[in-house]
Amino acid sequence: MAKQITKKTYLNWYKDMLLWRKFEDKSAALYIQQKIRGFLHLYNGQEAVLAGCIEAINPKKDRFITAYRNHVQPIALGVEPKYIMAEMFGKITGCSKGNGGSMHMFSKEHNFFGGHGIVGGQIPLGAGLAFADQYNGNDSVTLCFMGDGAVRQGAFHEALNLAMLWKLPVIFIVENNGYAMGTSVERTANHTEIWKLGLGYEMPCGPVDGMDPVAMYEAVAEAVARARKGDGPTLLEAKTYRYKGHSMSDAQHYRTKDEVAEYQKIDPITNVLEVIKKNKYATEKEIEKINQEVKEIVADAVKFAEESPFPKEQDLYDSVYEQEDYPFIKD
Repeated sequence: MAKQITKKTYLNWYKDMLLWRKFEDKSAALYIQQKIRGFLHLYNGQEAVLAGCIEAINPKKDRFITAYRNHVQPIALGVEPKYIMAEMFGKITGCSKGNGGSMHMFSKEHNFFGGHGIVGGQIPLGAGLAFADQYNGNDSVTLCFMGDGAVRQGAFHEALNLAMLWKLPVIFIVENNGYAMGTSVERTANHTEIWKLGLGYEMPCGPVDGMDPVAMYEAVAEAVARARKGDGPTLLEAKTYRYKGHSMSDAQHYRTKDEVAEYQKIDPITNVLEVIKKNKYATEKEIEKINQEVKEIVADAVKFAEESPFPKEQDLYDSVYEQEDYPFIKD
């Protein structure tokens, strides 16, 4: 049974979602300055999905796995933002020791299992994490996130089939932001309601308003309870929207500015703030204090990343070979 959403929940949501948004905004600016290299996929607009999910799980034992739009999920699970920023800078102090960059965040300690660059590659891995928990008798649940484009991969269907066959404790969450890179859902299949793909496997499934953290929380909490009882997986389609391009190199010719503006009218951060103000959960002064705290966290993360060293050449081998005197390493 879903717990009540309280004043504390809303205040936490506002601070967390604002932090994720500002962290991504700063990352975009640093990318333009070429301090962050490679690809950069931002989460702006989709924060309500993550906010609802975090409220519905136990971060100490439940697991997350996702694709390459993955900067803020580990922050939500407890990784300090500075380690994420350092990773994007390619520094040794990053959560993946500078080896992964923007697309490959990882923190076993915080139950975050990636950060995967191959489209759909994380889906069978998510089922595998759930299988391991089931096999070992844990009551942990895995949340496996993917974009709408990833459901066109064969591995998606294979994973759903086995998850249902073995009643695995996994929740497949499709973050349907409308476009697989620049291709709309309508152009990739003859159906537009992705959640219905679960029906073919007789899997509990349904659509969720991915712009509303309360709706996300309620749907995920129900799915978590079902998985923990041993009743198997769930497929949820979170209907959300990204305000930025697929990546920083996306010119966004496939949509209009008016379309983006329409979705910005239902911005999840703005909506949560309106609830806070309407219910007098915080004064203007208290809200400004939160805003300032977020600004300082982001600034500290950038400072840490700037001042951290790059990995040494030997560090590359440390992440690959377990045996320190590996005989095939030649000068």
